[in-house]
Amino acid sequence: MSTRAKDVAHPRAPAAREAQPLAFNRYGVWAIYKFEMARALRTIWQSLVTPVITTSLYFVVFGSAIGSRMAAVDGVDYGAFIVPGLIMLSLFTESIFNASFGIFFPKFTGTIYELLSAPISYAETVLAYVGAAATKSIVLGLIILATASLFVPIQILHPLWMIAFLVLTATTFSLFGFIIGIWAKGFEHLQFIPMLIVTPLTFLGGAFYSIDMLPPAWRTFSLFNPVVYLISGFRWSFYGTSDVSVGVSLAMTLGFFFICLAVVAWIFRTGYRLKN
Repeated sequence: MSTRAKDVAHPRAPAAREAQPLAFNRYGVWAIYKFEMARALRTIWQSLVTPVITTSLYFVVFGSAIGSRMAAVDGVDYGAFIVPGLIMLSLFTESIFNASFGIFFPKFTGTIYELLSAPISYAETVLAYVGAAATKSIVLGLIILATASLFVPIQILHPLWMIAFLVLTATTFSLFGFIIGIWAKGFEHLQFIPMLIVTPLTFLGGAFYSIDMLPPAWRTFSLFNPVVYLISGFRWSFYGTSDVSVGVSLAMTLGFFFICLAVVAWIFRTGYRLKN
């Protein structure tokens, strides 16, 4: 049968081919991921060295000056007790910054339209940007953990859960940062939510103390702070103690993750601040 005859016999064949799902564009994902990782390597001092110095200063101030005057918290030396909180503090801020700047810069320069018209799906775009931001944050968290071990003895009772909370939290806040990067109209907006909302919530969320040390009224008020659950679950993976149930901590972290996923899906479905 000739080609023309085949087309006549199967007039809906082209439509059937168009209906087939596109294959995963691993080259496009890898290109964006590699570009974002290369940007971190170009600013290696800011990306890695500065957090290490900051962590050391925290231990000098909180671990030595204040920790020497405090009793153990839940049976854990105060210097070791604040390690999970320090890691989470850096993880929150770095995840948000890396992801928000990564997607905001193409908007700022106008190259976002090239990305939107490229043969790469929205899911692959999010995977590349969020994956790169989460990778940088996880590496930073492990570096801070290694730095902290030079100052205080650290015990990780549940290493697999520690990695799980680390990866899940980094991914969740990278998604949150991705949303902020799309929402932001200027560079000042990139710092608005991290500096005025996330950082205060982290300091009030038990990063440097147990909420059980608070008066009953303030402890109840602290339970409305979502950061409490993230830090508590992560601290449990180290020392087996937590301010709230580890199951509740995991559920809250997963809930925040799926909320961020739903918002990102809505953004790409509606084109919010992307196509205008």
